[in-house]
Amino acid sequence: MWDPWKHRRAWRWSRRIAGLGSAAIVLGVVGVWAQPGSNPHRGPGPGGGPPPGAASIQAFAAVGDKVVYAGSFGAGMFRSDDRGAQWIAVNQGLTDPFVLSMAVGQDGTVYAGTFRGGVFRRKPKDTEWEALSDGLKRLEVKALHVSRGTVFAGTGDGVYQLKEGGSKWATVATGLDDTLVHAVGQAADGTLFAGTSGKGVQRYRVPKPGWKRLQQGLKDHEGLVENFIRVVTIGEKQDLYIGTFDGGVFHSADHGETWKPISRALPNDSIRGIVSSDRRLIVATGRGIFQTDNLGQKWVPLNKGLTELSIQALTVSPNGTLYAGTSGGAFRSDDHGGTWVQINEGLRVTPEVPFTFQ
Repeated sequence: MWDPWKHRRAWRWSRRIAGLGSAAIVLGVVGVWAQPGSNPHRGPGPGGGPPPGAASIQAFAAVGDKVVYAGSFGAGMFRSDDRGAQWIAVNQGLTDPFVLSMAVGQDGTVYAGTFRGGVFRRKPKDTEWEALSDGLKRLEVKALHVSRGTVFAGTGDGVYQLKEGGSKWATVATGLDDTLVHAVGQAADGTLFAGTSGKGVQRYRVPKPGWKRLQQGLKDHEGLVENFIRVVTIGEKQDLYIGTFDGGVFHSADHGETWKPISRALPNDSIRGIVSSDRRLIVATGRGIFQTDNLGQKWVPLNKGLTELSIQALTVSPNGTLYAGTSGGAFRSDDHGGTWVQINEGLRVTPEVPFTFQ
């Protein structure tokens, strides 16, 4: 007899297996989209080459109110000095065009994490990217986070740390070896939180040894424990919000000891980004962007002007400007997500400078 719940659960588990890392997906398609600038989310264009249109934007780094960097999956890095009105490729020194994560240091230094090239750094006055992977065991860097003078990297082998201005990474504690980390956040008291593939949410408190898994209440509406976490966000009041691969959003008001689901009314459970401001929460999903101001009791769509709803990245600049990266380019909102404008001028799929993988 057909059991819809059984088959839905099997489908969800297949998605969670796919969430083990970009290697599980990209290694299967890299032979097809081997050319730099290809867009794996849309497929190849005529003749097997890269598809036309804007690049797939996976990460942003807002440096001040006007300068913003956009990291693409296949076309490298782009920079805009006018909030995205015009982009130029800035790939000198970048040996991997598949950018997965970005962060900005206190002095305006930009850090970029890539699929198979590790981390790259570009200081404010530099014109080239500097390779910054000494000490990393694996070079797939899914997450970057800068806090209190330290850069944290979520990799295929746990969490690493680097002092700003430093040159060698060191492992953060033990317990996440061979674990792909998708997200990293640090609370005001120095506590670290990591979202992983397969080991859920992890917490590290100095000087306690090792990482501790936090899973009380972290279950979906089918009773399955959420093991695959894509997003970790710490709010202004130190509340925790996590986004899962296909189980929605969870909230914790006690440093992760207990969790409550807050996305039952959210139309899509694949979470790609969370921006928190006081009690206002903006969430990017696989089918658009939504907002709640009552911890998920009601979600309001913020999709006016978005011509592509497959959101890959969501970030906010110091002055409150929102940037959304999608499978088909980038968008900007100057009114807290009320309306979006497309900002694809210069976001070419094919890079100007060929890449040589190392």
